[in-house]
Amino acid sequence: MTDYDDRMTESLQNRLPRIVADLRRVGRDSHAVEAKSSVLRLPKTVPETLSAFANGAGGIVILGLDEGQGFRPAKGFRATSMQDALAGACADRMHPPLRPAIEILNFEGAQVVAAEIEPLIPADRPCYITDRGMYQGSFIRTGDGDRRLSHYEIERLVEEHRQPRWDEEVIADATLADLDKSLVAAVVARQQALRPQLFANGSPESVLQGLRALHEDDDGVLRPTLAGLLAMGTYPQYFFPRLNITFSSFPGASKAVLASGHERLLDSRSLVGPIPTLVRDATSAVLRNARIGSRMDGVFRREVPEYPTVAVREAITNALMHRDYSHLARGTQVQVNLYTDHLEVLSPGGLFGTVTVAGLGRRGLSSARNQRLSTLLEEVPHPDGGVVAENRGTGYMMIQALLSQAGMPPPEPDDDISSFSLVFRAATTRQADDTTEAKSTRQRIQDYLASGKTATSVQVAEATGLGRSAVNKHLKALTDEGRIQPTRPTRSKLQQYRWVA
Repeated sequence: MTDYDDRMTESLQNRLPRIVADLRRVGRDSHAVEAKSSVLRLPKTVPETLSAFANGAGGIVILGLDEGQGFRPAKGFRATSMQDALAGACADRMHPPLRPAIEILNFEGAQVVAAEIEPLIPADRPCYITDRGMYQGSFIRTGDGDRRLSHYEIERLVEEHRQPRWDEEVIADATLADLDKSLVAAVVARQQALRPQLFANGSPESVLQGLRALHEDDDGVLRPTLAGLLAMGTYPQYFFPRLNITFSSFPGASKAVLASGHERLLDSRSLVGPIPTLVRDATSAVLRNARIGSRMDGVFRREVPEYPTVAVREAITNALMHRDYSHLARGTQVQVNLYTDHLEVLSPGGLFGTVTVAGLGRRGLSSARNQRLSTLLEEVPHPDGGVVAENRGTGYMMIQALLSQAGMPPPEPDDDISSFSLVFRAATTRQADDTTEAKSTRQRIQDYLASGKTATSVQVAEATGLGRSAVNKHLKALTDEGRIQPTRPTRSKLQQYRWVA
């Protein structure tokens, strides 16, 4: 059930005292309620609120309450004329027209006018003020106010009216040589085995054309599509530098926290390659930097990662598969951010089609923004075995189940027009100091050097699987603390370190 469904189970007259009590407690309008005194005329900002509620999660407009007087009934308010004015604004000033039930309600010995604005279905958005036009008259609710939608956000809403085809775009400068031969061979062999009636006697090029991984340009030359390049390209970022993943490990629970050595990041990487490689490398980066805990398995103790590997991989796969690939979004990367108490996967573009936050995890509910890419990833092998994506609408349910099995809170989705994020909360908060049993970035370096090895920073990075920048920061901190000792002059390019603590 959605928030709007919850609100509609009880009459507005019965809910009004509680709604106003909430407004009085916080002293201002809320994300879902806008109150106006409207004594002389309908305020000019009301159409903006109508647009914002219709484009978002819905909301309630109340006329006849004076915010300056603690949301008390406004003196001189004329309920019948304001009811007509609000109905006229909904019907005549909005596109598409809104048809809410507009009620005159009794409240504290006076009358107010209230209307519950339903959220429009995706195919009808954006709702905008007709005389301002779509790009100047479309709004969304932010906090207790209304914000004009950006050009990008409006394009995403309009995109909901039809199936996007950005992933079918032919990449003008790309050629067959830009596709990974081993991935191509695996996909072709799989298709010929699974669909012999279609592809058994076909050339690799014809198989890839059938999957829309290749398509002819205007001159009849076969070139990779965006889907083909992302799924099987040797280096898609040559053409689209920001269609990558950035991984960041932060020393605190937010980006504002600095580590003891004043580092802003414990590890930072820009990951490139086709989607199979991105999924593998981003998952590995999370596991390398996350805590390693332990769990009793019978009489034996076994190590377990802080976040279930398959759940992490599924979240990253979904972010790459369902992100927005429109022209305006190609300068924005997928972000994987690891904090001391949570993991965040953030991707451009909100949920698409029939999928809503309330519907995530419901069996059979699936909607693909990138149809060609999603289909292609069902055929492309994952480096660790299997295929990249099963694409059966069960990924979110799998994440929920895996987190539950690990004793963790359920995933936390956050959706808006321009982005979607999924947060995993750690079962317990990680500590950034050395007393934790967790194998943090720092602990991995200490364990390696404490084993009696003398090594360069490059050797430490290779042995621990950590990034060079993170290793260098921690080596400096450990040196300053006297825990390790350099074996050569300070500026030597051959510098090595040994454990002394």
